[in-house]
Amino acid sequence: MADRSFLAWPFFEDRHRQLADDVETWAGTSLGHIDHDDTDAACRDLVRKLGEAGHLLHTAIDPADASSKLEVRSLCLIRETLARHDGLADFAFAMQGLGTGALSLFGTDAQKQAWLNRTRTGNAISAFALSEPQSGSDVAHMELSATRDGDDYILSGEKTWISNGGIADVYTLFARTGEAAGAKGISAFIVPADTPGLVIAERLEVIAPHPLARLVFDNCRVAASTLVGAPGQGFRIAMSVLDVFRSTVAAAALGFARRALDETVSRANGRHLFGAPMSDLQMVQGHIADMALDIDAAALLVYRAAWLKDNGAERVSREAAMAKLYATDHAQSVIDKAVQIHGGDGVRKGSVVERLYREIRALRIYEGASDVQKIIIARHELARN
Repeated sequence: MADRSFLAWPFFEDRHRQLADDVETWAGTSLGHIDHDDTDAACRDLVRKLGEAGHLLHTAIDPADASSKLEVRSLCLIRETLARHDGLADFAFAMQGLGTGALSLFGTDAQKQAWLNRTRTGNAISAFALSEPQSGSDVAHMELSATRDGDDYILSGEKTWISNGGIADVYTLFARTGEAAGAKGISAFIVPADTPGLVIAERLEVIAPHPLARLVFDNCRVAASTLVGAPGQGFRIAMSVLDVFRSTVAAAALGFARRALDETVSRANGRHLFGAPMSDLQMVQGHIADMALDIDAAALLVYRAAWLKDNGAERVSREAAMAKLYATDHAQSVIDKAVQIHGGDGVRKGSVVERLYREIRALRIYEGASDVQKIIIARHELARN
């Protein structure tokens, strides 16, 4: 049973504790029979189920409520819980929020009405199209162009490693509109998946199966009304979205790590070596102590960043970067220890810890690789003087 004592920390209110209980109960009864062999079908099914349960309401603002906002602590609690139960369920939930984050923060009323009611109920799947073949971490130098043509823009270029690519109904796309060089010449667009000229050029296979694709925009014409925010604000919009959702990546890593610790404790208590329980071995105890320490330290960083954002901080780039860097890197270490303690069973295909070992690796790359998080942290520290 995963440790839930952290819910008593002062970062949370009673409504957060109730949310954690609700999601835990739902996950325990709804995620035990997910067929992962067909990833596309599984993700569609998970989005539908998450929508029916009301959990996707947290992924975007309510278009009918002017006071509605994204609540990062709730997003983190849901992601941590889902990740502990099923990594694909966490993925399906997270992409609904990331894919529509720009609309929640910067969209017009018409754009919000057109899409958010559908994504918040699981009736449409969203995606966030930022990375390109030559500009993953180096977002400011993306090449996909959006050229103004009367009341339209014409999109030309490629995006790659796009989560939900191939199954999404709508993409938040970032393209170069040329108002200035670098970051100041990028704009954001909302592009329906059935727009002529948008081609799913390649489906991408990775070690933990998720729906991913390379997209080609071949003279793809979109109305100027699909522009999110003002021309040239795309980089700012993308960074604002990541400022909200980067902490939730750390929360997912935390969920993976908690599951790895649970599996390890069960293994150590239930297996005998050299005539005694494995849990009596001091080396095993040392590994478990390290795992527990890393998990609590990560949780403190995750929920500090989320609490700060929810309590009015305009930007939490430094705190979110710390949370993502520490939680994802140390979750990798926690899971590696779990595999080691499980021995041969730890690398058996289909075992829980083997699945966690494959799932965790991507979190150290997407939404800003670990090295990028170090740069963000260092720049904030250097700017103090």
